[in-house]
Amino acid sequence: MSETLEDKVRDAFAQGGVLSRAAEQFRERSGQTEMALAVARTIEDGGVLVVEAGTGVGKTFSYLVPALLSGERVLLSTATKTLQDQLFGRDLPRLVEALELPVRTALLKGRASYLCLHRLDLARHDASLPERGSLRTLAKIEQWSKATRTGDLAELPGLDERSPLIPLITSTRENCLGAQCPQFKPCHVNLARREALAADVVVINHHLFFADLAVRETGMAELLPTVSVVVFDEAHQLNETGVQFLGAQLGSGQALDFARDLLGAGLQHARGLVDWQQLVAAVERAARELRLAVGKQWPGTKLRWVGPSPEGIDAHAWQDALEALQHAFEMAAEGLDTVSEISPDFVRLYERAQQLAKRAARFALPCETDSVRWVDVGTQLRLVESPLDIAEAMRTRVLKIGSGAAPDDGDEHEARAAPEDSGRAWVFTSATLGDEPTLRWFTEPCGLGDAEVLRVQSPFDYAAQAGLYVPRAFPKPNDAAHSARVAQLAARGAAELGGRTLVLTTTLRALRAIGDEMKQQFERLEADVRPEVLVQGELPKRVLMDRFREGAEGGRAGCVLVASASFWEGFDAPGDALQLVVIDKLPFPPPNDPLVEARSQRLEAQGRSSFSDYSLPEAAVALKQGAGRLIRRETDCGVLAICDTRLVAMGYGRRLLAALPPMRRLESEADFEAAIGELRNSLSA
Repeated sequence: MSETLEDKVRDAFAQGGVLSRAAEQFRERSGQTEMALAVARTIEDGGVLVVEAGTGVGKTFSYLVPALLSGERVLLSTATKTLQDQLFGRDLPRLVEALELPVRTALLKGRASYLCLHRLDLARHDASLPERGSLRTLAKIEQWSKATRTGDLAELPGLDERSPLIPLITSTRENCLGAQCPQFKPCHVNLARREALAADVVVINHHLFFADLAVRETGMAELLPTVSVVVFDEAHQLNETGVQFLGAQLGSGQALDFARDLLGAGLQHARGLVDWQQLVAAVERAARELRLAVGKQWPGTKLRWVGPSPEGIDAHAWQDALEALQHAFEMAAEGLDTVSEISPDFVRLYERAQQLAKRAARFALPCETDSVRWVDVGTQLRLVESPLDIAEAMRTRVLKIGSGAAPDDGDEHEARAAPEDSGRAWVFTSATLGDEPTLRWFTEPCGLGDAEVLRVQSPFDYAAQAGLYVPRAFPKPNDAAHSARVAQLAARGAAELGGRTLVLTTTLRALRAIGDEMKQQFERLEADVRPEVLVQGELPKRVLMDRFREGAEGGRAGCVLVASASFWEGFDAPGDALQLVVIDKLPFPPPNDPLVEARSQRLEAQGRSSFSDYSLPEAAVALKQGAGRLIRRETDCGVLAICDTRLVAMGYGRRLLAALPPMRRLESEADFEAAIGELRNSLSA
């Protein structure tokens, strides 16, 4: 009888198996093997598997090993480009070598990750380039462009991800010239897509997956029907990523980008044939009028769209501004139509103008059912219409996508046709997918109610490795003194530990207040024992993470990182680099957020409790993610402090505490200080 995939997987994970021979630190873990066998069964039988695998389980190997051993064609999607690079550059090569498999792998990112050779050429001649530093960076990019094979900007050292040059040297779906581009043959995006179509294992990210689902142009329309196994890692981000792409957006920034490209192409290729200045001025004026119609709003404000206009905005002024913007795009399209034969740039700009005009017209009409509409207010304005979740799209457009037949465009694709959709394997996994056994927080909005669900506990001894402290005598979360007290508690611990502290905040306002207060606290210390305070936003994220991990080496004082948003997850600082995590407040979703409000209203209309069925699970998942930054290995030790008395004073606190790893409780300030002292002593031992 031939060996089944489950047999192969069990042998690989066994003590003395191929994995233990290939990786020095590998040791057999029952949870890891349990997950790997479940993935193997799903691959063999088809269907949908949802796995919550606690920190330390080793979920990456648990899905990669059966996927690779299956011999099937595999698509791997993860949350960020950084995780993509880790999968493709580290985990996959290690396993392919260990398992001795002749597997071709490929990495596929979105357009914004690749250098566009045509737009680089345009940027060389752009007289409106930002300050002198940008010219130096552009020269560096030009030099790198001659040597790179992939064109992946992640390979270019020292390029700030916030650089204003990046939009000028990368393409978007709107401005790409496609087959008409003079650089079509050596195009890095096309090369990446060709390699993906020829590979056995393709690594993508969730943004790319849903961008393709929305517009069918990133290459996945060809790729997905030929794949038998699809794995979504860090799947807890799927719903929020998906709703960004499955609605519609129109921004004043998009209008200004279009105006800049229109003027550049017009003056370069058809000066004097059309009054480009007039067309551009009309677009810019309409975008400005739309921004003015909103009035003076605090940056970061989200205005819920009620009826024909956002709340608190004059409906007539708003509609007039939208109509003016639509008309400006239509006039630009008419002008471009007269010169379209001169250059492919004009053809693409004409299509962009039409698309933008249609989008402006859409926002002048009532919002679609089961969607919510709002305006993001910042320096620029962003109009957003979003579905409340991705359940319908997942059921009708993902899990049942295609018929399994390959596209009829070549023998290679014919040979790679996948089985019927019923035989395809879908695996969704993350360390955090909910706070109850059925993982309803994840499965319901993602349309996965019929999926097989598996929960694998972390192998860490949390009671021995970590302590949880909730200070009792503490200002309430809405008290004006709360942020200062959080800063004082964090500073006290960080001073003892020589840094090694991560402070996670729920708002940007608290981020700034706590960062400023901690800097003032440390200014009173001697210079040689003063931890450096790093605050999110002051440096690029990658620089902040690297500097934090390098802190406290060679006897220097380490770092304190005060951060919000994306640092609650995906930030990994194992070992002694991080020993104290401080969370300022329980991370409930903001009730005035239009998407949160609409989801809550839908639940209430169904006779359910929006607090119990939405707000509380959201907070539990976010809290688990934040707490998960502390213990990353079996040898890590640390303290988690949550500075929100509601955790112990309110009845719902029990549910949130139950969602956290089973750390030992530090009941008093003395217990907290003793635990910090033990950590300090272990550092000097």
